[in-house]
Amino acid sequence: MTSVPPNEELYLAGGCLWGVQAFVATLPGVTFTEAGRANGTSHTLDGEYDGYAECVRTRFDPAVVSVGALVAHLFEIIDPYSVNRQGPDVGEKYRTGVYSDRPEHLDQARAFIGARADADRIAVEVLPLTNYVRSADEHQDRLARYPESACHLPQELLTKYRG
Repeated sequence: MTSVPPNEELYLAGGCLWGVQAFVATLPGVTFTEAGRANGTSHTLDGEYDGYAECVRTRFDPAVVSVGALVAHLFEIIDPYSVNRQGPDVGEKYRTGVYSDRPEHLDQARAFIGARADADRIAVEVLPLTNYVRSADEHQDRLARYPESACHLPQELLTKYRG
């Protein structure tokens, strides 16, 4: 009997979480996504964002997709040079980032970025996950439920990896 490796988690921030979740959910090896907020100071959704970045909790099978590949996919849908802005969305909550509570995940994300010729210009933060709050139900799988909702990602990216 062979054992199945447990799924691992990475938190990906790429601007408005609706499009990021819709895109990430189509990637091979991704087994679960959840819209949320990473690395803020509060433990509730009440009130302001309190330093949070909109993100997608991404559960993946490391036998199918690596952290480096997930970060490469994130780079397909973001402007990696932009600070606190993606598409028309502006503000600290729209910053880009990769977060994890596993140091090896952060090392792999840093290795992907560091191998790029433009690494010194990249504005994507790669940080330990210090806090995560799940977004309200209305934000979960929003584009799947309301395809006409505004999103900074073109439709062809949202369906690029759909089987």
